[in-house]
Amino acid sequence: MAAMAVALRGLGGRFRWRTQAVVGGVRGAARAGQRDYDLLVVGGGSGGLACAKEAAQLGRKVAVVDYVEPSPQGTRWGLGGTCVNVGCIPKKLMHQAALLGGLIQDAPNYGWEVAQPVPHDWRKMAEAVQNHVKSLNWGHRVQLQDRKVKYFNIKASFVDEHTVCGVAKGGKEILLSADHIIIATGGRPRYPTHIEGALEYGITSDDIFWLKESPGKTWHPTDVALECAGFLTGIGLDTTIMMRSIPLRGFDQQMSSMVIEHMASHGTRFLRGCAPSRVRRLPVGQLQVTWEDRTTGKEDTGTFDTVLWAIAPCISACLPTTVGHAGKNQRRD
Repeated sequence: MAAMAVALRGLGGRFRWRTQAVVGGVRGAARAGQRDYDLLVVGGGSGGLACAKEAAQLGRKVAVVDYVEPSPQGTRWGLGGTCVNVGCIPKKLMHQAALLGGLIQDAPNYGWEVAQPVPHDWRKMAEAVQNHVKSLNWGHRVQLQDRKVKYFNIKASFVDEHTVCGVAKGGKEILLSADHIIIATGGRPRYPTHIEGALEYGITSDDIFWLKESPGKTWHPTDVALECAGFLTGIGLDTTIMMRSIPLRGFDQQMSSMVIEHMASHGTRFLRGCAPSRVRRLPVGQLQVTWEDRTTGKEDTGTFDTVLWAIAPCISACLPTTVGHAGKNQRRD
């Protein structure tokens, strides 16, 4: 934070960040000396909000532009970025629900008379988690207001190096200009579109925390799904993870093996060395997943209620464009 403060102050109390010049149309762009803000932050996640609030505290006129493109399944959320809405916060709360379930199972050994098994109510948990997340969304908006940071819920595209354009809910075009623009748009989970039915029938971490009903028997391809599989198994759901190769690539493999062994001992099933090829919906409403065992070359299938794609995210981009193309870039703040 101290380094950020130095960067913001610069020499003589002025900003020293530079943006790359953009070749293209500049219709409606503000001229130097007539810009709306000292700093415009595109992206309302942890990094963007921290930057905007620090700059405002140092006396700069600041605005934040934030917009969430709905997931293919229609899920969307409020201000705060990935961590608040579809990452750390809801994940830790659902892990806490799973840990409580484990404690309840152990309780009789410590003298507590608890009738077993104890059912879990996904709907009640999800409602509590989502209400907490919404309270954080509101809290971030209040913090921006308290620091006199202007908030715009629009999808921004560059007009030139000092101007962005967005379209408000009513269809009105908004042009915002600033001496300096910071892009802090984060990333988004990827769908393996080369797999038949992946986009039509699968969900991602953008959706799992906002489901109103239990996902039921769940299938997760790739090792990035370990966290979600952990809490789903912990609350009593039948959960399977498919891994193409080794778990937690890039991490210490001795520790990775211990994680897998621990999860397997608690009921998570693992399909190793397998790659999915097709997902289709059965007449009964369940999903049939087809995969290939890369060791034997044989094809196999399984039936699940939910398929959750947990593949490395792609980084969003706020690409330079002309006003005529403003708003067409898909990005996540």
